[in-house]
Amino acid sequence: VFIAQSRASGSHRDVEDEELTRIFVMIPKTYTEEDLREKFKMYGDIEYCSIIKNKTTGESKGLGYVRYLKPSQAARAIEECDRSYRAILAEPKNKSSESFEHDYYSNSMRPELRGNTLPFCMQPEFCGFEKAETRIQEPVSKRLSVVSRLPFIQEQLFALFDLVPGLEYCDVQRDPHTNSGYAVIQYSTAASAIYAKYKLHGFEYPPGNRLTVIFLEDGNDSSE
Repeated sequence: VFIAQSRASGSHRDVEDEELTRIFVMIPKTYTEEDLREKFKMYGDIEYCSIIKNKTTGESKGLGYVRYLKPSQAARAIEECDRSYRAILAEPKNKSSESFEHDYYSNSMRPELRGNTLPFCMQPEFCGFEKAETRIQEPVSKRLSVVSRLPFIQEQLFALFDLVPGLEYCDVQRDPHTNSGYAVIQYSTAASAIYAKYKLHGFEYPPGNRLTVIFLEDGNDSSE
């Protein structure tokens, strides 16, 4: 889903160059570019590796890039490498490296998304939110409402929300008077619903059409 959405954002070659073949990783400061290449060559053909260094001292910042020849190789590296590397797809080069490093540090240090996400984490740790993150203003439940400007196809919407473990049902409802889409999603646990809302609210599906995902009252005590 992620690759399909990214490819719709520009020409195929530009997207592959900027968004789908280059990964950003956290590494020990003692690593050389050769060390980095050695650790990640098992996932595919590497075009180049680079380590981000302090411009003043020349010391490694403990961050690096690995560029593969194919998007599938970068995806495999993200999914299969040790989670201590916190591997993600790199931002396009037109975004300043300082800004991206700041975003990366602030996001990767938060424990709620430990595990490799592309963009979904299939690890059991996906529900390990910080307590501060779970203090959401709106009532939390296991049931979600999904709204779209475009009508939904039952099988496609089910497949999208089934990327988050614990999906119990997906009920697509149609309004004969409008062309908009509406569906009710229910998960087996509130943690799965929280994660699905976190990842899919605002997600473009299909590209250009943002989903609105909110909690629906399911009759249970939301304080749990």
